[in-house]
Parts: sequence; structure tokens; C-alpha cells
Amino acid sequence: MKLNCRGRNSLEVQQKDRVKRVYLDHSATTPVDPRVLEAMKRFFSEAFGNASSIHAFGREARVALEEGREVLARFLNAEVGEIFFTSGGTESDNHAIKGVAFALRQKGKTHLITSKAEHHAVLRSCGFLEKLGFEVTYLPVDQYGRVDPEDVRRSITGRTCLISIMHANNEVGTLNPIEDIARIAKENGVLFHSDTVQSFGKIPLDVKRIGIDLLVISGHKIYGPKGIGGLYIRKGVSIENLIHGGGQERGRRAGTENVPLAAGLAKAVEICRQEMDDEMKRLGELRNQLKSKLQDRFDGLIVNTHPVYNMPNILSVSFDNRKSEVDGEVLLLSLDLKGVAVSNGSACTSGSLEPSHVLLAMGRDERTASASLRFSLGRGNTESDIEYAVHALAEVVERNKRIVA
Repeated sequence: MKLNCRGRNSLEVQQKDRVKRVYLDHSATTPVDPRVLEAMKRFFSEAFGNASSIHAFGREARVALEEGREVLARFLNAEVGEIFFTSGGTESDNHAIKGVAFALRQKGKTHLITSKAEHHAVLRSCGFLEKLGFEVTYLPVDQYGRVDPEDVRRSITGRTCLISIMHANNEVGTLNPIEDIARIAKENGVLFHSDTVQSFGKIPLDVKRIGIDLLVISGHKIYGPKGIGGLYIRKGVSIENLIHGGGQERGRRAGTENVPLAAGLAKAVEICRQEMDDEMKRLGELRNQLKSKLQDRFDGLIVNTHPVYNMPNILSVSFDNRKSEVDGEVLLLSLDLKGVAVSNGSACTSGSLEPSHVLLAMGRDERTASASLRFSLGRGNTESDIEYAVHALAEVVERNKRIVA
């Protein structure tokens, strides 16, 4: 029976209440923390005013909105006026990239630099700009998905307006040397933008120390609600608006402010600030246990995540196509039937799984890239989850692999 990545068959429905359920896909999204949900409730019913209204109901909402903005600013060591609420990471990336490009085009700045391993929100924004006559340099990455800062330096021209390199790769968890890249950008008078969706709230980020110009965050990756994110724009950066209408967000982003979600994002950030160090240490230890158990169990397993520069909660692995052929789609769906939720970093398109562009950029062949798994751990995970996931994977692989002679 052929399964597709959107469908649920009758066997799955029958088994869903019989198996242990282990969620190891926190890089895709996280559950809303109960404390976050509680912080949002009153803004849906009691304090429901429009933050742009001047009466008492509106002023109450405005106070909550600005208090949330202050929380984000403190976390990033930014000024309050440099934080803008958006609908999420994709909108923020689009605004940063297109906004800077449009603002500087009249000065002859029509060249951008990014990498082949960026999130699609960045790559497709750049692709859109290419259709308008902009030139984009797509830098290579190493075997772990890391950009070489010297490649950035060599690619800068007199027409370069923006460098966009993500902090933590969303598929493999490798960290890029964004401080080095920011320094190179500043030395050459070029703006630097970084998508920090996977690292924000999990490891320290100081925009002043890094020297970053534009930074992107998202709420649902840190136990906040979906549909809310933020864009840090350093004071003095020239950028065009993408959404036109009213004068909300100090004229940067039109549309009625979503106060409940902004309050939820702020509460999620507060919790991260208080618990981040201990939680990331715990998840790092769990991730290392997972890595060790997988390497012990499977010969020739390729670890895609950088051994040193990485997010503590993410592990990406591939089954080497030269040693055994494993169908990635079957692998993913078979794990799901066993109650284990993971990702393979690939896009579900028209009912089929396409090889990850990140892994291909890292030098993996198509079959090996397709036979990959991303484990991303979160607050609810325990050692027993790791044990169960490894055991389930071993059963699935043994049943589905074909040894290459």
C-alpha cells in the first residue's frame, strides 16, 4: 500500500491509541506553554480593545503591547523602538530582504548575498528579487551546512546591499559564524540580516555584541502561539514597508495589532529567559545520548549536525546510500505509526517527499538526503522517549532496508 505524506490510513487510526506517542519535532513547532496560554486569555475577552484606539479599552491594549515589546528588546539587548511585531518568521524575512533591497535600489545597490542552505522564506524572497533585476550570490556550505565567512568577504561588491545568513540551520541545527559575518559586513558598509528563528529563545542573542542589522524571530518555536513573530531593525537602517495601510508598528507594518498573540510571545520569551540555560543543558545531554545510541545501533550513519557549532536540541542524521538503501518516506511514516514524530527536513509537495535542498547543498546524494531524519527535542522529552525512539527506528530500518552489495 502506497502512503503519501498527507494521508492517514485505517491502520494508523486503529493504532493511534495503542502506541506510546513521542514528539521529537520541536523545530517544526512547539505546544503552547500553559503559562503562555494563561497570559493570553484576558486579551481575547476582557482587555479586547484595539491598541490604536485612544479610549481606555485601547489604552489598556496598548500598554500590554508595549510591555511585550520591552520584553523582546531586553532579551535581545535592543532598543524598544527597534522591535516590530509581525505574523511570524516568513513575513519578517520577506520584509527584511525585500525592504532593504527596495530601499537601496535607487542608490545602485542591487546585489545580495545569501547561502544555498537558507530557509525557503529567504531563498524565495531572493528569487523574487532576481526577477526584478537584482543579482543574488548563493554561497556554498560545508559538509555540516556552515558558511565560510571568507566566502562572504570575497562575494561583496560595490553594489551589495544585504548579506542574509541564518544563525541556526533549521534542518540540521548547525550554527553559522554570524559574528564574523557581521563584522565583515560592517567593514564593507553592507547591511547584515539573520534568520534566528531556530536559535532565538534557546541560546543567548545580543544584537549589539553581534553587530547585526536585522534579525528575525518566531513565537511558535519557543512554546508561544502561532501567527506571531518579530523583526529587529537596527535604528538608522533604511528599509521599505511591505504592508501598507494604517500607521501601526510606528508606520512599519500596517494592520490592527494582535495584542493577545504579542502578549503570548512576550510571556514565552520571559519563560525562555528564566529557564533557557538549564533546559538547553538538559536537552544537550539528551541529544548526545540519542546520537550515541544511533551511532552504536546503525553502521555507516552520517551525522549532518556540526559536532561543535550546533543547537543543543537538534540532531540530523542520514542513512548512507552507499551501504544500505532506506526509503525515506517509508521510514518517516513507519515511525509515525509507532507513535514517533520526527522530520526529514524535506518539503511535502504534491503528496511526495523531495530531497532536502540543505542536505543536497551539503553534498549528500539524493537518496541519502531523502533517507534522513531530524530529531528536535523539547521541554517534554525524557530519556525514555530517546530509548523508545531508537528502538522504534531500529525495527523500522531493519524491516525496510536493502543492503547494498
